[in-house]
Amino acid sequence: MSQYNCIYDVVRQIPPGKVATYGQIADLAGLYGKARLVGYALFRVDIKQDIPWQRVINAKGEISYSFGRQGGDYLQKVLLEEEGIKFKSNGKIDLNQYRWQPNIG
Repeated sequence: MSQYNCIYDVVRQIPPGKVATYGQIADLAGLYGKARLVGYALFRVDIKQDIPWQRVINAKGEISYSFGRQGGDYLQKVLLEEEGIKFKSNGKIDLNQYRWQPNIG
């Protein structure tokens, strides 16, 4: 299985109303220290696919904005808000409240 498919398999497990960080996804996919690879994998996702890419944010609790996404960053915020996730006035998400904690073991 490709590294991207491992990443996508983990991301598909994040339930609505929860988020995970790029580093968290990398660790859960067995790709320790490869948070950037998770970002590359998610950047390639077609929004019509069944991969909830919008639920992955950076370790600061923020959407990682990029000019290359052609508005996808703003769509990400809208999709997360539609799932009930609240952003603070500084644009951050409270990771203590919304971080996904998978059942491991």
